[in-house]
Amino acid sequence: MMDHSLAGKIVLITGAANGIGLVTAQCLASAGARLMLSDIDEVSGWEAVSQFQKLGLDAWFTRCDVTDGASVQALVAATLARFERIDCAVNNAGIEHKHTRLADHDDDDFDRVIAVNLRGVYLCMKYELRVMLTQGAGVIVNTASVAGLGGAPALAGYAASKHGVMGLTRTAAVEYAAQGIRVNAVCPSFTNTDMVKRMVAAKPRLNESLANASPMKRMGEPDEVARAIAWLCSDESSYVNGQGLALDGGMTAW
Repeated sequence: MMDHSLAGKIVLITGAANGIGLVTAQCLASAGARLMLSDIDEVSGWEAVSQFQKLGLDAWFTRCDVTDGASVQALVAATLARFERIDCAVNNAGIEHKHTRLADHDDDDFDRVIAVNLRGVYLCMKYELRVMLTQGAGVIVNTASVAGLGGAPALAGYAASKHGVMGLTRTAAVEYAAQGIRVNAVCPSFTNTDMVKRMVAAKPRLNESLANASPMKRMGEPDEVARAIAWLCSDESSYVNGQGLALDGGMTAW
């Protein structure tokens, strides 16, 4: 059954220039949503908007560095200036770091991952929630990870950041449910994106082990995550709140 509840909804997406963010934008646009795309990659962001507009879809782009509060405030202001409201926000911007055990972790890499993956989600939620409180309704979906649901060997900084995202997600879900705001997260395992491709390029033998990490013996695909995000944004998930939806082929069932 086609879900029509996203038609005309204003959706703000960070990390939208490529990977899961871009595919999510495509999925939401196909359901009739109107989009504000954001990313630090301005060239790819505007290229995506151009493609959407050629298809007659309503999309715009604003560059944002999610680690900077003023930049996030400007993004939210730009979204309101163009669309007047924010019905859904997908906080997807994120980065990875080199595979290394915790005792060998580079301090600067750790700080950078925390800044983007955790502080970035915190700042986005802070200013999105203020808008949604004024509206009396809204939906936030954060991109976490199965690394935020359990241990993740060789990914200490990444895992710490994603556990933090889950903490923010659950706390905000409890704090703002009575004001008509739902907050959830998706928790993908290894997904066939540029981020994972960079990991494999650095350690080619990883490819097989990543594919075998789930009972389904394959990695996830960006569109599988995108459809889950679209569902969480939609009225079809109207009683889902404070959840971390594992998209992992059964990995966390082991």
